[in-house]
Amino acid sequence: MLIPNEGERPLRILDRETVLIRKAAGKRTHDQIIAANVDTLFIVTSCDQDFNVSRIERYLALANEAKIQPVIVLTKIDLSDDVDTFKQSAMVLQNNLRVEGVNAKENASLASLRTLCTEGHTIALVGSSGVGKSTLINSLTDADQETADVSFEDGKGQHTTTSRSLHLLHDGGILIDTPGIRELQLSDCDSGIDDTFEDVSQFLGCCKFSNCQHQTEKGCAIKDALESGELDLRRWESFQKLQNEQKQRDIPKYEKGRSRK
Repeated sequence: MLIPNEGERPLRILDRETVLIRKAAGKRTHDQIIAANVDTLFIVTSCDQDFNVSRIERYLALANEAKIQPVIVLTKIDLSDDVDTFKQSAMVLQNNLRVEGVNAKENASLASLRTLCTEGHTIALVGSSGVGKSTLINSLTDADQETADVSFEDGKGQHTTTSRSLHLLHDGGILIDTPGIRELQLSDCDSGIDDTFEDVSQFLGCCKFSNCQHQTEKGCAIKDALESGELDLRRWESFQKLQNEQKQRDIPKYEKGRSRK
């Protein structure tokens, strides 16, 4: 904890009400705390090559596991000719999901976000490098975050934020900035995944056989839903991928090594 003035000290440490946890990047197996006592998670992505629904689903699972309100913030709407398509693609990922399109360089464009930036409210920002998080922070606070241009060839940005930082919002709230995340691996997140994929989980447990593998079995509710169009194939595959990652996480190291032989 940073003490702003000499002589000041923390009086007590509050218990965590919410905590965002990810699995450390790379081959490391430990968990990494992103932020704690967060009320709302701004999942920031831009209306360009960075937009990726599978990645957004991971962030939604992260927020839902922590019981934190997720808000999708679509940046750089001034550079896109098809903002509505991006909005629709995000809105269908979860029931009652709030999606806001902004031009982070224009204060008027941020009016809808400012309704969440109230006194006593803590917001965390997550997203890839180059999506405009630093510009967004500069507009919502008195910060002077360094910004960098994005390559028009691949749409990738540079890491201008390398550590977490806390900022006071104009309306009295608190904003937590996090470094750009290249690889989001979920920690224990079973309930978060189920909450994010309610369109999938509604069919689970409805198969004729309790041990159904959802492949060629007769009476498979998942297979029937896919064939009828009630369930989207991409959503089912995304759900399976995240569930398989959770299962692999629970397998002891010696069993993983034995399974490769």
